[in-house]
Amino acid sequence: MTAEGFGAEGPRGWTFREVRVAADPGSLVAVEGPSGSGRTCLLLALTGRMRPTAGRAEVAGLVLPRQMPAVRRISALAHVPGVSELDPALTVAEHLRERALLQRRFGGSLRALLRPRAERAAEARDGIDAALHGAGLDPAALVKGGRTAVRDLERLEALRLSVALALISRPRLLAVDDADLKLSAAERAEAWALLRSIAEGGTTVLTVCSEAPPDAVVVSTAPRSERSEPPDRSEPESEGQKAEEAAEDEEGAADAFAETGRS
Repeated sequence: MTAEGFGAEGPRGWTFREVRVAADPGSLVAVEGPSGSGRTCLLLALTGRMRPTAGRAEVAGLVLPRQMPAVRRISALAHVPGVSELDPALTVAEHLRERALLQRRFGGSLRALLRPRAERAAEARDGIDAALHGAGLDPAALVKGGRTAVRDLERLEALRLSVALALISRPRLLAVDDADLKLSAAERAEAWALLRSIAEGGTTVLTVCSEAPPDAVVVSTAPRSERSEPPDRSEPESEGQKAEEAAEDEEGAADAFAETGRS
């Protein structure tokens, strides 16, 4: 994944601008920046779901914005507020079955749809099992097993489920927003271990966070004049500050969709 001078501008001004990215396949890429600086919008633009208006970017050799549909096909969104969210009323098993059906219907070839039903069902089960393993989620260990409703999941469990759903399509690029929001220090370490393991498996992971781990490729959406100084991490953000930033980023994403067009 590479980008130079990458930006998106709408009627209200720049959503993000002058972003530079240089990451090898299988990298853990962390997007950092101040509140309202377009972190979520950058994530959507690099996955082919928001049209940039400046600069150039490539994902797996595919040029943005010219090849946005192709980038969408090789990328998947996990948790992205307002774009890709879990339904609190559905169970874990229902989410998995729904995503497997969608993948079979829209993610495969016509020849695959013509195969015997038993063969297709077995392939879907194998895909779900592989995705759950990759996300480190065991439905049997949940309170009500696969019948556990999303509203009853802990924050880290919900993150694992959203990652598992995204992995069903076997993406080359996985995008996760707010990866460390509302997590304790121990849970945050688990979340980064999960994303790091996926990256080590060869899938590039792009995530928005409040504080990137030392081994991540850090991409900043801060104004260029502020990027020469490393971020001050001496005083961690409170949960209230993180929630406020997430809300502002979500509002920014919604505005950018309206301004630059959803693809």
